[in-house]
Formats: sequence, C-alpha cells, structure tokens
Amino acid sequence: MSSTASGTYGTWRNWGGNVSARPARQVAPASVEELAAAVRRAREDGLRVKAVGTGHSFTSIAATDGVLIRPQLLTGIRTIDRQSMTVTVEAGTPLKRLNAALAREGLSLTNMGDIMEQTVSGATSTGTHGTGRASGSIAAQIKGLELVTADGSVLTCSEKENPEVFAAARIGLGALGVVTAITFAVEPLFLLTAREEPMPLERVLSEFDQLWAENEHFEFYWFPHTPNTTTKRNNRSAGPRRPVGQAAAWFEDEFLSNGVFQVAQWVGRAAPSAVPAIARISSRALSARTYTDIPYEVFTSPRRVRFVEMEYAVPRAALVETLRELRTMVDRSGLRISFPVEVRSAPADDITLSTASGRDSAYIAVHMFRGTPYQAYFTAAERIFTAHEGRPHWGKVHTRDAEYFARVYPRFGEFTALRDRLDPDRLFQNDYLRRVLGA
Repeated sequence: MSSTASGTYGTWRNWGGNVSARPARQVAPASVEELAAAVRRAREDGLRVKAVGTGHSFTSIAATDGVLIRPQLLTGIRTIDRQSMTVTVEAGTPLKRLNAALAREGLSLTNMGDIMEQTVSGATSTGTHGTGRASGSIAAQIKGLELVTADGSVLTCSEKENPEVFAAARIGLGALGVVTAITFAVEPLFLLTAREEPMPLERVLSEFDQLWAENEHFEFYWFPHTPNTTTKRNNRSAGPRRPVGQAAAWFEDEFLSNGVFQVAQWVGRAAPSAVPAIARISSRALSARTYTDIPYEVFTSPRRVRFVEMEYAVPRAALVETLRELRTMVDRSGLRISFPVEVRSAPADDITLSTASGRDSAYIAVHMFRGTPYQAYFTAAERIFTAHEGRPHWGKVHTRDAEYFARVYPRFGEFTALRDRLDPDRLFQNDYLRRVLGA
C-alpha cells in the first residue's frame, strides 16, 4: 500500500454513531503534495472529495461516496514564531496534541472548547468554540490558512493575503478546499482559576448579565426536570498552580461525570419514567470546587458517554428568554431529558459563516444519550431557537437549509459567491453542503 492509502473500501462512521458513509476510496496523504495529487486524481475520476477529522460532527458534513481524505499523517507543529506569537500546525493535528505541545513550549491558545479530541482543521471548519466574554471561537484565533483548492493548487490566505478567502475559510465547512495547515495566534502560557458550584436556575437567569460581565469565561449546565444548575467560572490567575488532586479528578471527572453518568443514561433509556429522579440526583452529585491550572486542563474535560447534540447560537440578549421557553416546553411536553443543557457565550467576530458573525452570541446545546430517540426533543427545541433567529452549529444536528441561512447570516451571499469562484464544479459538495449552501 502506498503512503496515501488507508483502505479502499469500508464504512466510515462518526463519533456519535448517527452518520455513516461508504466512500469509493480513502486516502491518508503524508504531505501537501500528496494531498493535492489526490484531489487532482479524484477530479479526473469524476469523484467528489471530503476531508474528515475525528468524526466529532453530528451532521453529515464530512460524509461522501467519493474520496475521503484522512489527515492523520498531516500532523505536528511546522513553525513557532515567537516574535509574531503565532504557531503554524498541520491540519490533521488533534487539539489535545497541539495543546500539550504548546504547553511544553510555554505557550497556549487564548480560548478553546470543552473537548480536545478533534483535529484542528475539523474543529475550526465547523466553528467549534468554548465560552468567553472577550475571546471567541478557535477559528477566531486563526491568523493564516493554507488549503488545496478544487484545481489541486495550494492557496494561502491571511488578513493581508487573499483577505476575502481568509474571511470565509476560517469556518469553511469543507466547501472551499481541503485545509492543510493553520496558523494560530498564541500567547505565553497562563493560569486559570476555575470555580465550579451549584446554583439555582432562576438565580443564574436573573443574574446572567452580571455573571457574564464579571467573568472572563462563564458557562452553566441546567438539568431538565430540576431547578438546578452547575456553574463554571474561569478567570486568569497569578497562581500558584493548584490542580485538581488525582483522586478527586478520578472521582469527579471519571467516576461521576463519565462512569455513574453512563449508568444513569442506561437506566434512563430503559426506564424513561425514572429520568426526573435521576436528574435530581445527578444535579446534586457534583459538589463545589476551586482549582488553578494551565488553560487546557481547565477548559477541557474527557467525554466518554456518547450522545447526539443540537446547539444553536442566539443573540446574547435573547438567551434568558430562550432558555425560559425551553424550560416551559420541557415541563409541558412529557419528554424525559436525561442530559443537561449546556449554555456558553462568545463575542461577535468577523468570520463570514461564524455562528457569532457580527453579533454577541449565547449558545444553548441540547443532548440526548446515543441510542435514545431525540427527534421530538430536538424538533421542539429547534422551533424555539429559530424563533430567535438562532444559528445552528455547523457540526451538530439541525434541519435548516440555505434559504434560512440567507436570512440569519447577512454575509451568506459573500460565502456562496466565493465558493462559486473556488469550486465552480462542486468537487467538495455533498448532500449536507447542498442543503445548507444551496446547489
């Protein structure tokens, strides 16, 4: 087998288990040149092309019956520029490897999401984000991009070079080309103090603006069928570093958050009537704690319980009203929701199809345990989110189409015009992109 082959046949499945595809062939290029050659060959063979990372999207954004490009050989840091405080990294690098490598160099990203299994290109292309008062998504920290376009050529872009491509390609949905390298802004490694504590939902909602304003990073989890939330405030700290002890980390992050939670999900799936009682117990299981550590140890946590997720960004000013409507819907519906609802925020950014493009945003994520019917819950939640001009996460379950996006993204036409220029023959098209971007 050549270095670009990773199996010709076989079924690809995503992490959530709700999407599968049978590509005509799969390739794992070991260099940008090999990737460009794979794109050119696919074009000659009349096959469409999609790149896939670790499959953490719940949509079929990476599914194809053509050529599936797997970037596992395109990993590692290319260069660190301490003068401009940037790092250039190969597209297939998992975030966890990037975070660890940066920490060894005394560097860090400013903000990140709450899991780090994804590749850097998969995470940024779908708009993965954490929570922040002033710091945005991972893509908002990009300073430069390299991608292979539909004709097999390599295009680089930044604020100065091909700026119209840069505006769109940071969250490009795989529609503009295959990303091969990303340059991120970094800063000297710093410490964060995390303060996690239970708080009644009513208090969180009535004080949300204050909690958001007083903390660099604020998020909370609401447990449906209960009046309870768990809140998390992350703020920069002078130290000293006081990580969660090994025993406490195992008990709270592994045993409670993954082990016991997994069992509770199994019970809830088998006996839905038990879900409200389980939710009341779950919402009280985690006690308050404070710890100080380097950023990725604070922002991210292991997620071993598999689920399916929908997440919408609504205008930040509409968060409280949207969440109250969601709570009312759950209470009246007879639905049994065993997963907490996650709420985060992000400042407005200037990326064409970012969920925070041009507006301060709040994110509401609803989840269901893998294998549990989720359609009724997600449909009802989506009705509430879209009434507030919500924008769905590109990698999470939703039913919206190009007509809807043209309404909620003022620069939608700018993106589709660029796609017409870079990929006129739709080499990178699939069913998902046909739906969300139009034919």
